[in-house]
Amino acid sequence: MADASIGTPEQLRDPNYTPPMAKAVPLGIQHVLAMFVSNVTPAIIVCGAAGFGFGSNSPDFPQMIYMIQMSMFFAGVATLFQSVGVGPVGARLPIVQGTSFAFIPIMIPLVAGKGVDAMAVLMGGVLVGGLFHAVLGLFIGKIRFALPPLVTGLVVTMIGLALVKVGIQYAAGGVPAIGTPEYGSGLNWLMACTVIIVTLALKFFARGMLSVSAVLIGLLAGYALAFVLGQVSLDNVGRAASFALPNPLHFGLEFSAAAIIGFCAMAFVSAVETVGDVSGITKGGAGREATDKEIQGATFADGLGTAVSGLFGALPNTSFSQNVGLIAMTGVMSRMVVTIGALFLILCGLVPKIGAVISSIPIEVLGGGVIVMFGMVVAAGISMLSDVNWNRRNMVIFAIALSLGLGLQLEPNALQYLPGTLKVLATSGILPAALIAIVLNLVLPEELSDEATEEVSGGLAGHGTGSLTKEDRG
Repeated sequence: MADASIGTPEQLRDPNYTPPMAKAVPLGIQHVLAMFVSNVTPAIIVCGAAGFGFGSNSPDFPQMIYMIQMSMFFAGVATLFQSVGVGPVGARLPIVQGTSFAFIPIMIPLVAGKGVDAMAVLMGGVLVGGLFHAVLGLFIGKIRFALPPLVTGLVVTMIGLALVKVGIQYAAGGVPAIGTPEYGSGLNWLMACTVIIVTLALKFFARGMLSVSAVLIGLLAGYALAFVLGQVSLDNVGRAASFALPNPLHFGLEFSAAAIIGFCAMAFVSAVETVGDVSGITKGGAGREATDKEIQGATFADGLGTAVSGLFGALPNTSFSQNVGLIAMTGVMSRMVVTIGALFLILCGLVPKIGAVISSIPIEVLGGGVIVMFGMVVAAGISMLSDVNWNRRNMVIFAIALSLGLGLQLEPNALQYLPGTLKVLATSGILPAALIAIVLNLVLPEELSDEATEEVSGGLAGHGTGSLTKEDRG
């Protein structure tokens, strides 16, 4: 609920209003706390998949610290693009940017087991995908028809389903521990479950910032337990520098068809997500619809922020939905508040010791937080699907897209004879699912009789409003 001491109701709805600094600074840091864990997690997962993350004993482990550092720095830079703006770039609204989960299922097959050398291909994809994303801003309104809730909800659900396995692996001890007696031990699960229990307790029984930062506080509780149990090593913190600037082309740049196609395809989804976040901010904070200029500027900033990140060794950026909810909760629409948060992120990104502290979190502790976060991604996708009219036509489209997409993701060897590029794209699961859903949604007729699906439903039937007659719906 809005605090009258921050400003009048009219001022609080004005993006250009600057609250008193004594209030604005903690509000800005509050935004950072709400997204901090989600922002650095993709870098940890990608580095782990490449083979130089937690538990790998790789001499390249410091590269993960650098990527964590860049995740914070360029989340701050991309947020400044949105809140302050540069020419046509930026919505000039309190939009918080952060590293996107959406691209992780695309990135993992590109880097799996290939070490630091694979990062150059990844950064090439980030750069081109970011530029393509920016171009989408020119006609974002004209492509939204191809991405209704049926498609976007399916894609978000697929992203979450692709990632939940990672959470379980982390909680059990991490990929390097698979096959050892330590994997899945009671100690590992004790640390992971502590995070989950504390997070759930705060989410359900706390209010305000304690609830918003539940995952972060849960991780701190798990970290404290791990420290007491002797599972925390701070060696990397002592070796890390106190200050370091971003390094241009840190991982180099290479361009592969698989990376470029994958990142450009996911840019569509990210762009539509950003449109939704902009609309959510203007409705929740200002009680109005977003303008075309704001939506276009936000998409430009999304893409430019991603492209610049790729030049310095960071991952794709997107608007963070949890911060949209935070604005609705506080009632403060000021973009200056988010700008302060962005500056705080940039400051954190310039201090490698912060990245080193994050890297000292035991993977089991991180696993507890990841289980919650990725489960919430699945839940968000299901929530988006609740807006779908679940008639028989849409059920069949969803069934085919999910079955093929998730199936190829779970059994990638089924496509062992495909060329390398096509195999990487197809076994991501997300891209084939999205493509099938988009095409079928555009070409199939609107009506499908109830009887048309009875022979393949195994006696099960949906009960959404779309499957009911007009008389049943009243």
